Amino acid sequence: MEAVHSTSIKGTGVVAGIAYAPAVWARPRPELPTPADEVPEEQRSGEYERFVAASDTVAERLLKRSSHLEGSAAEVLKATAGMVTDRGWRKTAQKFINKGQPAENATAAATDKFVTMFEAAGGLMAERTTDLKDIRDRVLAELRGEPEPGLPEIEGEGVLFADDLSPADTATLNTENIVALVTELGGPTSHTAIIARQLSLPCIVAVGSSISSVEQDEMVLIDGAMGTITLNADPVLSQEKVRESRETAALVAQWRGPAKTKDEYRVQLLANVADGSAARLAAEGQAEGIGLYRTELSFLSASEEPSVDEQAKIYRKVFEAFPASKVVIRTLDAGSDKPIAYANMIAEENPALGVRGLRIANNNEPLLTRQLDAIAQAAEGRGDEAPTWVMAPMVATAREAKWFAGLCRERGLVAGAMIEVPAAALMADKLMPYLDFVSIGTNDLTQYTMAADRLSPQLAYLTDPWQPAVLRLIRHTCIVGNDTQTPVGVCGEAAADPMLACVLTGLGVNSLSAASTALPGVGAQLAKVDLETCKKAADLALESVGAAAAREAVRELLLG
Repeated sequence: MEAVHSTSIKGTGVVAGIAYAPAVWARPRPELPTPADEVPEEQRSGEYERFVAASDTVAERLLKRSSHLEGSAAEVLKATAGMVTDRGWRKTAQKFINKGQPAENATAAATDKFVTMFEAAGGLMAERTTDLKDIRDRVLAELRGEPEPGLPEIEGEGVLFADDLSPADTATLNTENIVALVTELGGPTSHTAIIARQLSLPCIVAVGSSISSVEQDEMVLIDGAMGTITLNADPVLSQEKVRESRETAALVAQWRGPAKTKDEYRVQLLANVADGSAARLAAEGQAEGIGLYRTELSFLSASEEPSVDEQAKIYRKVFEAFPASKVVIRTLDAGSDKPIAYANMIAEENPALGVRGLRIANNNEPLLTRQLDAIAQAAEGRGDEAPTWVMAPMVATAREAKWFAGLCRERGLVAGAMIEVPAAALMADKLMPYLDFVSIGTNDLTQYTMAADRLSPQLAYLTDPWQPAVLRLIRHTCIVGNDTQTPVGVCGEAAADPMLACVLTGLGVNSLSAASTALPGVGAQLAKVDLETCKKAADLALESVGAAAAREAVRELLLG
């Protein structure tokens, strides 16, 4: 009998783990409407009513699902339902219908208009285009009487394949059935990747068009660490790999901190949070504190700037979750890519390189000082064992570092800066004398180092934090941190990767901050190695020719 040869497809692995199960494709997106005959004027009001009825049905369906969920999953579905009923989107669709377009065409045209606007804004706004296209597709399917696109209903286990997954899809994943995720699009910092980390699901993104060669119900072997999808894999060997992977996962689940290497070298593990509920969840796990509190949520959701008292009340909820631990707060990370109406920001041609982060305060210092006042107010009563560290995003020069540090120290706050602009890493020796600590944001540092939009699925191979160029900037920052006795942390998604965590430790990083669900995997991996092995892993990654080679070399060292 002729032997069956296995073949592999490569993507970007973002969550480690092995899975072997049938491929299950997400239900297809509806075909976009083609140009149609003009709707007679007397029928246009009825066409709009048809559009509203379909939209209301979709919104009600999402809200009904949200009622059966809790936490962030419920909030995602509620937010998606809110987009379906958004007044601006509906008014735009009505305008197209009033011009004679059928409801289907008006739905697509209104969505295209908002997608163009959001993509031009970039950053956080650009991330919402997946949501927009998702509600478009759900409404189109409803208008046509077609099955709702998205997650299929399956029995048994399956690996979910899709072009991309919307937040509404990922929020309702059943991890008893779905054992891994694979998408054609996406990237290391995409919504799908972040949700997969939270769910501890093996995940591969940015596979590209080769994903189409995988057929429904075909058995596939998924390696989330290496980003490989193997077809025609040996069933016995595949099941053995799955068994070993699940044994490792069970050990990870039992891990308890604090984190340290096999030879007792301590690495502080902290959590990334956006609000009080996430902080409380982190406090129930293995996080030693908060390494990144993203404060912009309270700004972006408000029509006018929250008062000092209002901000302090919000911040206090995070402090209460960790009353005796370090909390690191990032000041407002907004800008023309995350517009806030009351900051008087102008439209920019290239918002990713524009007025964002600390730069907003150049022409609006009171916005920053009021936030620092609120942080200081919220932190009142916290003792020396529970320090309040504050860092500014998008610091690029020593002048900015000195200015921000002065404002912090006037309020008794520990002053720091994000290292996410390559200039800040290269000039770390000039910045650190003014600072008490720095934290490396690997998402943006990678984006700016590689000159590649981190939201672009076509550029996911560049926006990989394993890029040696990025690691060399981190090494330089750590060397300066050691020379100046300035703590250096990492709070980007790179800190959630157990193997990369070993590399970062070998480079000299003192603390790692990630989603709280990712911390046991990082801690368990660090416990298997000594500091010397971490340093060897760092050297291997630094000397590699690219991200894939760095990952492979370190995996061979750490896992054999």
